[in-house]
Amino acid sequence: MSLFCPVSVATLPFRPARSPAASLQTGAQRVTFGRSHQFSRLISFSSTWALTPSSNLLSLLESEIESSVINEDAPDNDELPEWFPFQMIDRPTERVLHLTRKFGDETILVLIDRPKVPQDDEELVFGIPMGVYVSKDDDGLRLKFGVKAFADEIVIDSVAVQQRRESKWSYQGPDIDDLDENLHKAFNKFLEIRGINPTITDFLADYLANKDKREHLRWLKDVKSFVDI
Repeated sequence: MSLFCPVSVATLPFRPARSPAASLQTGAQRVTFGRSHQFSRLISFSSTWALTPSSNLLSLLESEIESSVINEDAPDNDELPEWFPFQMIDRPTERVLHLTRKFGDETILVLIDRPKVPQDDEELVFGIPMGVYVSKDDDGLRLKFGVKAFADEIVIDSVAVQQRRESKWSYQGPDIDDLDENLHKAFNKFLEIRGINPTITDFLADYLANKDKREHLRWLKDVKSFVDI
């Protein structure tokens, strides 16, 4: 008796295996072609993106510059009217306008920050905000007035006494509405005889409106110069 039993072996159909190299090569070709195609499209898009916006921006800037209207007849700080009691310091690119004058032994400094208003002719409707500083040559104290200049009046918002070096917690004066009416009028007269009166309001409104246009035009030209390099 044989210890080994015969085993029947089923015959399986033979299928030749695909060449791995051929399959990988074909896949690689597909991947390479796909990435190359996408990359070429990316380069084309990037080139178009890089050129078109700059050209468009320059064109728009040039159009804005050409359409900007500046009043060439408006006086600058070297051509102030004879009746204007202040010297003017108007530094290009600075928003704040400086007015100075001597009044006896006093030095008067006015800082004007043009308000943002929708229309040039609405300047006087909103009022021109001013900080008026009155100091004496031999004294470390000064008076600070917060005012708004309108076409027909000067409105005082605050009055404070300041030292050259003072804490930010220093007392800034009473609420202006709490002052006696006669005292309020006396402060208005104090400013009026020092040149802070409605007479200067119309002139300052026109000057500030033109200054804003000059600064806007300068800004446009600076941006254009940068983009055009």
